[in-house]
Amino acid sequence: MSLRNYIDKIKPNFEEGGKLHAFRSVFEGFETFLYVPNDTAKNGVNIHDSFDSKRMMIMVVIALVPALLFGMYNVGYQHFALAGMLGQATFWSKFWFGFLAVLPRLIVSYVVGLTIEFIVAQWKHEEIQEGFLVSGFIIPLIVPATTPLWILAIAVAFSVIFAKEIFGGTGMNFLNVALITRAFIFFAYPSVITGETVWVVDHAICGLGADIDGMTAATALGTAATTAAAPAFSMDMVWGFIPGSVGETSVIAIALGALLLLYTGIASWKTMLSVFAGGICMALVFNQWGPDNAMAQMPWYEHICLGGFCFGAVFMATDPVTSARTEVGKWIYGLLIGMMAITIRVMNPGYPEGMMLAILLMNCFAPLIDYCVVQHNVNKRAKRVTVKK
Repeated sequence: MSLRNYIDKIKPNFEEGGKLHAFRSVFEGFETFLYVPNDTAKNGVNIHDSFDSKRMMIMVVIALVPALLFGMYNVGYQHFALAGMLGQATFWSKFWFGFLAVLPRLIVSYVVGLTIEFIVAQWKHEEIQEGFLVSGFIIPLIVPATTPLWILAIAVAFSVIFAKEIFGGTGMNFLNVALITRAFIFFAYPSVITGETVWVVDHAICGLGADIDGMTAATALGTAATTAAAPAFSMDMVWGFIPGSVGETSVIAIALGALLLLYTGIASWKTMLSVFAGGICMALVFNQWGPDNAMAQMPWYEHICLGGFCFGAVFMATDPVTSARTEVGKWIYGLLIGMMAITIRVMNPGYPEGMMLAILLMNCFAPLIDYCVVQHNVNKRAKRVTVKK
């Protein structure tokens, strides 16, 4: 209660006529982050509860925590394994190594993104939006732990400005902000996010680990794209003890987040299920009639476990702002994402990870899908009216 009382005490300074009125949006942003607003609609008929958009975003962040924690551990695990020190390394040394590698990227993501959000809110005299709470958390999870901080900062700034604020802010963007960050890095600095030397940290951090000379550690998808044989399936692909982006390797950790999102009703089970269905169907099609390469012959369960397929299906395809919103549209949208992701993997050996491009492409078509579904329903009802007459 003391914090609530203190906030109420200083609040008049930020209201109209107060000496800190210029920072009203910043104050409101922090206040509504800590406490549910008491404001209610003054006109019209509305139903209000305590589960506002900030609370929803925080719930998504909680769902992401298992992927983050396991990702931190796996960053340390991969480093010590490549350094030949896995036997001597303890659980906590692996975790703290990964923690120290990932934390700066999480901080840069939030500092750069939220600073831009604060500046834009002040400039437009609007309330600070909460959308970047999730985007800022996802960004460090979908890039390698070796991504230079300055490149990450540039990519975050680009995505927040050109994929979000330029369209009007939270709820107005039609492209996933976190994926635009990854796409910017991929096309502007491809050596940072592709190849065999970016997936494992090759140097000691704060006395933990060791410097590794001549390190190479390709992802399973990268290996399949450059060789003639699909990787042998192992439970490490499910648990996540493989090289890859920080939060994308563990199917188990992602599944825990998915259960929370489905239980709370935040994510659409139709979108999520249809992404997996589309991916599995397309993988089976390529198994039977695909080209003669390792990607086409890879079993469907490996396609699902490897790369960012699970993470994208659970946390990014289900983004309520950039995905389809009609019930039928969710099925179509998800199926096309799954099918497109596997198609890109198989048909483009230079880009073995197809989930990012598949989701961004379908972000562009989501409004069209919804329009067609709505128009189809309108036409059906119009025909019924005509028949009755």
